[in-house]
Amino acid sequence: MASNIQPRVFLADDSGMIRSRVAALLGSHHMTVVGEATTPKGCIEGILASHPQVVVLDVQLQGGTGLQVLRAVRQADPGIAFVVFSNKAGPAYRKRYLGEGAASFLDKSSDFERLPAAVVTAGQAQPH
Repeated sequence: MASNIQPRVFLADDSGMIRSRVAALLGSHHMTVVGEATTPKGCIEGILASHPQVVVLDVQLQGGTGLQVLRAVRQADPGIAFVVFSNKAGPAYRKRYLGEGAASFLDKSSDFERLPAAVVTAGQAQPH
C-alpha cells in the first residue's frame, strides 16, 4: 500500500462500534473516511453526496439491507466500488453481493485485518 493514493471511503454499517473500529483501522493505513450512515436511505444519500471511491458495506442496516444501497448506488454511479464487510457471510450472501457488483466480500469475524488491502484493491480497480 506504499505510494499509491489511498481511497476515500464511506462506511455503511448499523453498528457504531464497528464503524469506529473500521475508521481507526483504515485511518492507520492513511485512508480517509468521508462519511458514515446506518440506514439504506442515509447511506445512499451520503454516498452520492460524498463521492467516495469505496464503500465498506454491511449486509444488515437499520431498516433495510446493504443490497438496497449497492443496487441504488451502482445504478447512479457505477464508478464507486463496494467491499462488503459483514457477519452474514454465508455462500448465498457472498454470491448475491458479488453478483450485484461488489468488488469483494469479507467476514467481520475472520477478515478484519484484510479489510484495508481489500479497500485499496477495490479503489484501484475503479475508474474514479
